[in-house]
Amino acid sequence: MTAPVTSESTRCPECGTEIAPAFLACPSCKRLVHGAELKRLAEAAESATAAGNLTGALASWREVLHLLPPDSRQYDTITTKVAELSRQVDAGGAPVIPKEKPAWAAKWGVLGGVALLFWKFKFVLGFLLTKGKLLLLGLTKGSTFFSMALSLGVYWRLFGWKFAVGVIVSIYIHEMGHVAMLTRFGIHATAPMFIPGFGAMIRSRYYPKDVVADARVGLAGPMWGLATAVVAYLVYLLTDIPAWGAIAEVGAWINLFNLLPVWQLDGAHGYRALNRQQRWLATAVIAAMWYWTAEGLLVLLLIGSAAVAWFGTPAERPDRRTLLEYALLIVALSLLTTIPVPVGALR
Repeated sequence: MTAPVTSESTRCPECGTEIAPAFLACPSCKRLVHGAELKRLAEAAESATAAGNLTGALASWREVLHLLPPDSRQYDTITTKVAELSRQVDAGGAPVIPKEKPAWAAKWGVLGGVALLFWKFKFVLGFLLTKGKLLLLGLTKGSTFFSMALSLGVYWRLFGWKFAVGVIVSIYIHEMGHVAMLTRFGIHATAPMFIPGFGAMIRSRYYPKDVVADARVGLAGPMWGLATAVVAYLVYLLTDIPAWGAIAEVGAWINLFNLLPVWQLDGAHGYRALNRQQRWLATAVIAAMWYWTAEGLLVLLLIGSAAVAWFGTPAERPDRRTLLEYALLIVALSLLTTIPVPVGALR
């Protein structure tokens, strides 16, 4: 809190001290500069919580943190509240009470069963429409669209248009998986920015400090990427068009590479929620799949995983879901990298 006083400085209404624009509290009396906005955000968060909108509440409380001095008591209180809400969001929010079969479904017999199927399908359809809307939203951003077009041109020139389109879509969906999970935790993130030859990246003002939430966000990208590779592989099986097999294989390889538990790769975020025993179990899964598939990339993952399991700082509490997700990704993506794609499939 040592920003120089400029012509844009204001005076504290409590003690009259000049306050630089970057200050969050008066240096003399400690009065919060953004008191009115903090009150509004707190009311919005409480209203969202009362309505069962935990994601909206998280988003408001995170904005509150941005306006509070990090060394204040209020900041610690809100940080604890954010952590608790994040755990509730990760657990699925409020418990859902199973609904009994509607009376009309039993009354109408077979027709009622068919109607019940469509009645339940509306929730699946709603889910698909929500995710579809999120995917399309990213394409409306100028930075995403133009950087995507630039990367498409580079890959097209090198490998042909079929491979180029497939890889770009795979990378885009992978990154939007991160965006979707960040949004679920009340964190706004930008749409992907493509970097030719290096993939893509997203930016956000905040990032989950809780290791479990961090793992959820980290592994969401490979999970969405796995779904994309599986769809491409199914289309390949149905159509026998080699390009689809190549897209599935390369997409699987890219997502498998991201599971390296080092640096800022997705695997590193996942490993932060694993204790030492779980890390060795993940290492064993990698070793088993390397033995089964002979995929060379798994050797690199095996070395990285063993190093982190041996030397890294483990999580205080184990998280079974993270281990299961990571193991599933290793197994499924490793198998997809063994797809026998005919020569010339890329063009």
